[in-house]
Amino acid sequence: MTPAYGANPYQFRGKCGRMIEAVDKTARVTAGVTFAARLSFEGISHRFAPGQVTLDNVTLSAEPGEVLCLLGPSGSGKTTLLRIAAGIEAQCAGRVLLNDREIAGPNIFLPPENRSIGLVFQDFALFPHLTILENVRFGLTALSREEATKEAMIALTRVGLGRYASAYPHVLSGGEQQRVALARALAPRPAVLLMDEPFSGLDSRLKDSVRAETLAILRQSRATAIVVTHDAEEAMRLGDRIALLKGGRLIQVGTAEELYLKPADLFVAGFFSELNLFDAHIRGGMAETPLGQFAAAGHKDGKEVTVAIRLSGLEVAEDGQGVEARVVSRRFLGVVELLELALPGADEHVRVRLRAGLLPPGKRDIWMKVRPSDVLVFERRSESA
Repeated sequence: MTPAYGANPYQFRGKCGRMIEAVDKTARVTAGVTFAARLSFEGISHRFAPGQVTLDNVTLSAEPGEVLCLLGPSGSGKTTLLRIAAGIEAQCAGRVLLNDREIAGPNIFLPPENRSIGLVFQDFALFPHLTILENVRFGLTALSREEATKEAMIALTRVGLGRYASAYPHVLSGGEQQRVALARALAPRPAVLLMDEPFSGLDSRLKDSVRAETLAILRQSRATAIVVTHDAEEAMRLGDRIALLKGGRLIQVGTAEELYLKPADLFVAGFFSELNLFDAHIRGGMAETPLGQFAAAGHKDGKEVTVAIRLSGLEVAEDGQGVEARVVSRRFLGVVELLELALPGADEHVRVRLRAGLLPPGKRDIWMKVRPSDVLVFERRSESA
């Protein structure tokens, strides 16, 4: 729904019902050099309808020159937070700051074109009737045609597509169109670049190379970048840090290593790894499962816990060592095999990822052991992984 404007033409009524002032209406973005900035969210809350919370008191900062990935399942609030940063959406509470300058808050709302923030849409949003050069030049309206063309060519060359300046979008591959959209966003030299699931429309075989190229371009441009994704591996490949959201709340922020090795809860652990889950009680500081006993530091005796074991943390042991198991099913996946095992005392089959070729063909009865570093113990709750 289009926001309702007030008596002052520089004011509009946001979806949360309050009047917001849009300032500096005459300023335009130029292609001058802009240094990387810190983009901060302070206590951001948002709802699209009464009782329908999209974001709940989110406080987060992207540091200058950092690539920050917003990760989470569909409906977690990732894209809404990006739209609030870009100025496409107005928050219901909280502030957005660029280098400690408030650009969106209770009484101020800087328009998108005045924020020095670039945005790459999920579908690239290229104009089919414009050439590649004209697409990239589109946002440089404050410059002369000659200056805008020069800046657009610099941006196109940066992404390796200068030779396609006179071509039209339909002749380019999906990966090339993604790079054009990136060039268009970088042409005004924004202090912050926002990317909303920029690789979701690409073929899986193309994603790796395009992600690597994009990361190299971001490093070269030195812009602060916030990338939205629902793919944990993609976030680990791209992000200096990862912010994981669930149901509009910020669950954990840190490096890929921190979120993988020290997840805050079972939800975080399950987002970064496939898990086998076992209910257990703590006795003598240990949690007992069908795969053995494991240390449960920080959990008191008698407490009910969930023991999570990564599929990649199970290994084949020598006969007579570890835990005896029977292979129920086996699927070859190229580099690895996915096994389902029946274990004494286990109500459900245990899943395992093994490097292909480790287990002889047709072998049914095996022994398994667990790497302790792939065992995580959490207080038992109703949440799922």
